Amino acid sequence: MYPTIYHAFLDLFGVELPFLRPLNSFGFFVAIAFIFASWTLGLELRRMSGLGLLKATTRTVTIGLRATPLELIGQALLGFLLGWKGLYLILNASEVLADFPGFLFSGKGSFIGGIASGALLAWMRWREKEKAKLAEPRTEQVLMQPQDHAGNITITAAIWGLIGAKIFHWLEYPREFVSFLSDPAGSDIISGLTMYGGLIVAGFMVIRYFRKNGIPAWNGADAAAPGVMLAYAIGRIGCQVSGDGDWGIVNTAPAPSWLPAWMWSYDYPNNVNAVTGPQRGGYSGETITDGTCFEGYCTHLVPSVYPTPLYETIVCLIFFGVLWSLRKKLKPAGSIFFLFLFLNGLERFFIEKIRVNEPVLGNITQAEIIATLLMIAGISGLVWLRKRRITNEAANASA
Repeated sequence: MYPTIYHAFLDLFGVELPFLRPLNSFGFFVAIAFIFASWTLGLELRRMSGLGLLKATTRTVTIGLRATPLELIGQALLGFLLGWKGLYLILNASEVLADFPGFLFSGKGSFIGGIASGALLAWMRWREKEKAKLAEPRTEQVLMQPQDHAGNITITAAIWGLIGAKIFHWLEYPREFVSFLSDPAGSDIISGLTMYGGLIVAGFMVIRYFRKNGIPAWNGADAAAPGVMLAYAIGRIGCQVSGDGDWGIVNTAPAPSWLPAWMWSYDYPNNVNAVTGPQRGGYSGETITDGTCFEGYCTHLVPSVYPTPLYETIVCLIFFGVLWSLRKKLKPAGSIFFLFLFLNGLERFFIEKIRVNEPVLGNITQAEIIATLLMIAGISGLVWLRKRRITNEAANASA
């Protein structure tokens, strides 16, 4: 396992690049996932625009205004945060790089750096606005093509997806939420994310964005669905590479002759989860003693477990291929989205049978409940769209 990109370069190429220590391997793949999701979304919005399914929209902007107090305060706060952490990082690089995520969410920083940087960014924004100021500010209509929204949609999904993922994780593990409330500074806010929480909350906010910006909801959902499936597959690569705990239950059965042993059962050496003692699922984390570990990550699972993130990556890549190949053929609008819901629920429901997770209702996990609801919603949606299409065609024929 490679906790950070630094460790990957060190092991694969024998190159030590300390500046890569802050780059968490899971976060790296999440970033790649969002990039590919944005790319595929842009391609689909452009294609739909070319077919006349989506139309350009206009928004009103005012040119020549002075900087508002709210703008300057926002820049000052952003500058303070950057300077507060940035100057401390420069002056204490060795300490910070040893635990960069911990530093980001700690109370450590340089007050002087924050004040200086905040003042600089506020002044730069004021000066920029002063140069562009007009005696009589004017309003203009700016034309936005559907594909121009791809970046904003991705940012909306990223922000609300992370918020939703954390909220649903706390619902599943309420003790961690209580711990966060008692000690926010000492809690690791970036660990423990529930994929379905992110999907649900981000989905609602993206639909809201569609409606506010004149994009038909069903067309927009169809455009986004293949990219979301692809992003899920790439994100699971990050889970596998980092060993973040999204693995399966113990698997001591002999591997089939046609399958590599590491694809059947894996011990996740140097995993970032760093588990110790008995865990739900029947395994424990034991120290690696043969000198093949990275400092601070010297544990592996005993016995080995199913590498479920790898299985999810493979299945979701196949499902992405299915959605991408059907996107021009499946009608009416909304069909690709509902098919995505069904396939995603199907994959997650069955992987939960061999995946370690906390039950919330008897032996049923939160993910199994949501996956079941997604499958029901997917099938129901496809049936509803088909019936609506038949009804509309009959009405047009009799008109």
